[in-house]
Amino acid sequence: MYLKQILICCILFSIHANSQIVEEHKNFRAADSLLKESSFSVHRDNYFLTGVPVNADITRTSADVKYQVSFKERLSSKPFFGGFFLYLMYTQKAFWDIYASSKPFSEINFNPGVAVVRPFYLKGGRLTYGTISFEHESNGRDSIFSRTWNMLAFSLKSQVSPRWTVGLRGWIPLVDKEDNPYLTQYVGYGEASATYQIKPGRWSADILFRKGSGLIRYGSLQTQLNWKPYKKENYYFTLQWFVGYTESLIDYQEHKSILRLGFVIKPANMGIF
Repeated sequence: MYLKQILICCILFSIHANSQIVEEHKNFRAADSLLKESSFSVHRDNYFLTGVPVNADITRTSADVKYQVSFKERLSSKPFFGGFFLYLMYTQKAFWDIYASSKPFSEINFNPGVAVVRPFYLKGGRLTYGTISFEHESNGRDSIFSRTWNMLAFSLKSQVSPRWTVGLRGWIPLVDKEDNPYLTQYVGYGEASATYQIKPGRWSADILFRKGSGLIRYGSLQTQLNWKPYKKENYYFTLQWFVGYTESLIDYQEHKSILRLGFVIKPANMGIF
């Protein structure tokens, strides 16, 4: 199984070898898309959302707050050999039962990682990032409440048109099956994402689909509708709907459908994956 996944990921990642580099026709090199960012920048979406379940009764314990903090650090001001950049990344996602009497945190997921990123252009001048990353994700707990796994991931993300950005990501999951014997079935082996600028500078929509193992079981779908109140800022008001598995690690086997509302801070550009 792992050999098959490695082969698929390598094929996807090697697309850049046959891509047309059109930097001489651009006002900047592909590398400049990363260099114009601060070395310390937003990685994934940073958000604070409150929501209620769609498929269950709404109570003080079923409604909650979900928030995420995510950043990355570029480790050099110049690309390494081959045009690659090295990044350190960190994402922390928390689920806060703020409406319960004692307001406990039901779960916190920690996701550090390291990545090498190669910016380039596909045919037609489509800015694309190819990324190889090694990541760890866990909830920092022990005993029967421990949830932890590692991944070696390969991704491509491309701005295919002025309004569309699409991404494809596959990974080789490395799971301690003694503690989490079924986790691989739920986290799966890959995901696809897309962002559409409904009204550039104001309205956008995101979709993220993660496929679990098996033909139709497991997996998840997350959609967002984003509104930016000020064109020159990078924060949005957002409406998010999540349905499926593995929104959090502690109850990865539980199917959820949750509608949330809040605000999000997005990467200044399209993000590396």
